[in-house]
Amino acid sequence: MTESENPKRYDLEERTFAFAQSIREHFRENKPAYLDIDDAKQLIRSSGSVAANYIEANENLSKKDFVMRIKICRKEAKESVLWARLLKMPDTYGQEATELMKIFGAILEKCK
Repeated sequence: MTESENPKRYDLEERTFAFAQSIREHFRENKPAYLDIDDAKQLIRSSGSVAANYIEANENLSKKDFVMRIKICRKEAKESVLWARLLKMPDTYGQEATELMKIFGAILEKCK
């Protein structure tokens, strides 16, 4: 079975995109309270940064560049956990951000 035929194929680029997209959809459906607007914007930015930096990591010019981008992904995922908690988002958002943070941490460990 080829990678494209495997239904369990793990696509982190798609997963990070889906995470960023789900955050945006949540706020389209649930407008944040006035006092939460800045935190919501931060969560939108950090979730998108996870996805964007992972794409950049895949286009790396060197191992050093790859590691730097993955570190940024981990940092932005960790930041997303904070904003999701402050906004009292449903647990699934914080859990996904935490899982992504752990995945990026594992990738960094393998790069050592």
